[in-house]
Amino acid sequence: MWTENFSKADWIDKERATVYPRIFVALYAIAIIVTLALSPHLIDPTGKNIGTDFMDVWAAGKLALQHKPALAYDYQTHLDVQKAALPWPRTLNGQRFSVPFYAWHYPPMFLILAAGLALLPYGWALLLWVTSTLLAYLATIRAIVPGRQAMMMALAYPGVFVTLGHGQNGFLTTALFGGALLLLDKRPYLSGILFGLMAYKPQFGVLVPVALLIGGNWRAIIAAGATVVVTAAISYGLFGFDTWQAFIASFKQTREIILEGGSTGWQKIQSVFSAVRMLGGDIPLAYLAQAMYGAVAAGALAWVWLKKPSIELRGAALVTAALMATPYVIDYDLVLLALPGAWLISLGLRSGFLRWEKFILFAVFLLPLLSRMTAQFLHIPLAPFVMAALLWVIARRVRQTG
Repeated sequence: MWTENFSKADWIDKERATVYPRIFVALYAIAIIVTLALSPHLIDPTGKNIGTDFMDVWAAGKLALQHKPALAYDYQTHLDVQKAALPWPRTLNGQRFSVPFYAWHYPPMFLILAAGLALLPYGWALLLWVTSTLLAYLATIRAIVPGRQAMMMALAYPGVFVTLGHGQNGFLTTALFGGALLLLDKRPYLSGILFGLMAYKPQFGVLVPVALLIGGNWRAIIAAGATVVVTAAISYGLFGFDTWQAFIASFKQTREIILEGGSTGWQKIQSVFSAVRMLGGDIPLAYLAQAMYGAVAAGALAWVWLKKPSIELRGAALVTAALMATPYVIDYDLVLLALPGAWLISLGLRSGFLRWEKFILFAVFLLPLLSRMTAQFLHIPLAPFVMAALLWVIARRVRQTG
């Protein structure tokens, strides 16, 4: 019966799990080499810079080094720095060329790192950024599932390729989130520091206090709060109060243009909010649907943490629920799903896979590769369904293990 075939997914065997990741990694390598070969001065044939979104980090850091950090939140000034970063063409395909713009929406704490990266020319800064954060991501996954085959699968995960292509911060977020959870029971203060450093992506931290409060992880809570206060104070000392004012003033514009207006592209945002907007729903309906979906995720998370299972299951539930709870999660953020994927694979290898686990993990693996395409061309939002299914198998394993 076909349901039996999918629920057990015996076709996902050791041989395929060894061979296919190598094929994926080889294809990524070819794509990267070809793209770089066709991109003189780090500008690809479509007129976009290599490492697209990293440009906003580098340009914001450049403004901080020029003692103008508050202007990172000014669209025109930020664009002017981006225009000076690379030798952009005057025309492209016979038409007047417009430099692509990448806006800066991060809290001033992230400007500290951005300024350090902007000490280097754009290309060298991008190389340092993607290399160091990729290594941090791989080290985190290795701590969950050791071994060469696991590293190859971690590299093959399409979320890695999407993050690399955008020059985005998904690797850093994954390393911080995963490291914080791995250290939670053994080194709670260090765990809290890593949670606190995640404040540069505040949309993923909404459910973290809920989980830590339920778990009674007071030392981690204290360390996380102190880390946020200290890093905010350092950024205040370095960049001034006007930078914080500019950041807070940017909220309305960011919400109206990026989230509610969908200037990023509905197909890129992988939330229920975006799915409702893409399918023609109005803003109140989108917020209502997102709130209901997030409430279900929060309820499942609370139930899992009240059961006090292993850190593998608590961590997998928290990361998955955190992605479900926010209305603003981009396809490159789906690299975070490598964490619950790795924890479930680790448990499955030790005690056997439950029905539907391997199939849903396979869907999670393919999600970053397919989610944007299915949303754009078929108007089918895959991510909310796949993430909900992932949280379901996590909760089911908690129930069956005690």
